[in-house]
Amino acid sequence: MRGADALLGTAGLTGFLALWEAVPRLGLVEDDYLPPVSRVAGALAGEVADAAFWTALGDTLTGWALGLLIAATAGIVTGVVIAVVPYLREATSSTIEFLRPIPSVALIPLAVLLYGSELRSVLVLVVYASFWQVLIQTLYGVRDVDPVAEETARSYGLGPWARIRHVLWPTALPYVMTGLRLAAAVALVLAVTAELVIGAPGLGQRIAVAQTSQAVPELYALVVVTGLLGMLVNACARAVERRALAWHQSVRGEVAV
Repeated sequence: MRGADALLGTAGLTGFLALWEAVPRLGLVEDDYLPPVSRVAGALAGEVADAAFWTALGDTLTGWALGLLIAATAGIVTGVVIAVVPYLREATSSTIEFLRPIPSVALIPLAVLLYGSELRSVLVLVVYASFWQVLIQTLYGVRDVDPVAEETARSYGLGPWARIRHVLWPTALPYVMTGLRLAAAVALVLAVTAELVIGAPGLGQRIAVAQTSQAVPELYALVVVTGLLGMLVNACARAVERRALAWHQSVRGEVAV
């Protein structure tokens, strides 16, 4: 089954690339706006050979990784504390529901005002967007703890930290891993967006420069790079999720299939 899926995926990608190559060459779209995939591949090779490209890629990955780390740590700790401390969930629910829907891009003027076009501006947007993904999933996971298991742990004399480790955390971990996987993708989107709009160093800044200089093949090549980077981030997040949840029924069933 997996071999057939991989074959179909390869066929679909090949068909898409062939269509991309044919559309501008047949004159259906001007190649000034949509260059053939062969020209984009050449531009991509030129980018890979440029040391500045790798510096920009490193800047993007740095903002992504630091922002995701901060958001994951803050989201998990905050979610567990809110769920464990009595009445704190009710006291913070209105504030969470007010802040969570605010788009991160709406904070761009504030980030620029505070930090200019530095890495810290990127981190503000990345952390804000990713934090909610982790926090909400952590809250859902803690809410799913079996009350019978909780009371059993209490009856056996387990303290708060022992109950968190042996009862709460195993139940919440699948939700937390889902939140981390979603946050990883969101963090990459916001990192590139911040660089594109703010002008912070990274792939987004190179995309903006390619746009203003009318370097269309290079523009598409950089967009392709961000897409490939997103696929890599998602694949790595799924791999970490499978490894962390190897004991869980959902992953064991997935492996069995």
